[in-house]
Amino acid sequence: MEPSTQKLIHTFGALADLGQEIAGTGDFNEMVRTSMHMLLGTLALRRGAVVECTSGGPLRCAALWGLSDQMFDGFEIDELEKQSFLQGDPSELLVSSTEVTNTFINRHRDKLTAEGIELVLPMIVRGEVTGMVLLGGKASGEEFSEDDFETIRAMVRHIGVGIHTHRLLEQVAQRAEENRRLYEELRAIYRDTVRAFAAAIDIKDKYTQGHSERVGRYSEIIAREMGWSEEEVEGIQIAGYLHDIGKLIVDRDIINAPYNIDAKNSSELNRHPAAGYEILSPINHPYADIPLMAKYHHERLDGRGYPDGLTDEQIPIGAKIVSLADSFDAMTTDRPYRRRRSFEDVVRDLRENSGKQFDGKVVAAFARAMLKEVKGETKDRRITKMLGKSYLEGEQVPTLLTDLISDLEEVSRSGAAAQR
Repeated sequence: MEPSTQKLIHTFGALADLGQEIAGTGDFNEMVRTSMHMLLGTLALRRGAVVECTSGGPLRCAALWGLSDQMFDGFEIDELEKQSFLQGDPSELLVSSTEVTNTFINRHRDKLTAEGIELVLPMIVRGEVTGMVLLGGKASGEEFSEDDFETIRAMVRHIGVGIHTHRLLEQVAQRAEENRRLYEELRAIYRDTVRAFAAAIDIKDKYTQGHSERVGRYSEIIAREMGWSEEEVEGIQIAGYLHDIGKLIVDRDIINAPYNIDAKNSSELNRHPAAGYEILSPINHPYADIPLMAKYHHERLDGRGYPDGLTDEQIPIGAKIVSLADSFDAMTTDRPYRRRRSFEDVVRDLRENSGKQFDGKVVAAFARAMLKEVKGETKDRRITKMLGKSYLEGEQVPTLLTDLISDLEEVSRSGAAAQR
């Protein structure tokens, strides 16, 4: 095989390797260093560097070999010098040539010559100078041939495209991060607005202030224990905050009645889930089914709930969670016509009404979350804080919760076996 053919094949292989290196998804700085070493190795060059143009003017050294770090002190390029590269003759590459009119090369000629740099090639991509490659002479001492220049230009273009692509990806990543921060800020504003609105709803009921906040937090805890995603957990928390929004249309005297209300007033109060749905439906919520969770949080598995008398499978799981959180808070807070119930009484109610009013899997998840707090298996003590420190401190509490979980899981296994 003739030497020229061998050289052509070698060059082609080097370009292929360089292209693969640039197209890789690895470390950017490592890609630049490897690309420069490929370029130097292909032509057996003694030294070289790849520098990037920055927006502020200074040139940043991305990779170098055989050159001193001090070379790049005060090394910069202005916009006019970039234009001289864009408009210049491609043959203006040799630093030693007296015919070079490139303003950048002429300004830095002494430093370039002192470091043994013989070629300066701009990396131009889509009409923009992204940087330049500085190259020393051949180890053999031979002069560069026209074929050498073609090889160098091709490899420099490859490196330039790699740097340009990296910049674009960095810009995309930066915009994505900015958008993510903006999205998080908007979500925080949305959550704070909803919480403020929930507080406004509860103000109407002087006996249950903080109820919607607690229902939102209980709902979040249950959903997290059931393995829901963060977005789903946040959605159910919002649903908990807003579940009683329909009470805005109910007469304040009915809500604040210091006694068990009669059938007529009870019917009026029972309008609030459907009213909540009507209020929330026109709003474009970032989380799915929030209006339905408000509408169905008083439905029961046995079909005796309201407003639509749905049964087990017809009730969305989110509504089942909010329903339990709502009922639990009602049982564990003082009302004008009764004191809050003991924990033992609450557990008895949850056991008796699982499968009737409450979904057994939802109750079991809530019980597991409480048991983790009681046993100190989690630093998060939010349930304890909402209930009051002493409420879950009794010696019988862990046993009550463990037995409840065991019973509910056994019922769940029996039901699954019966279906099979």
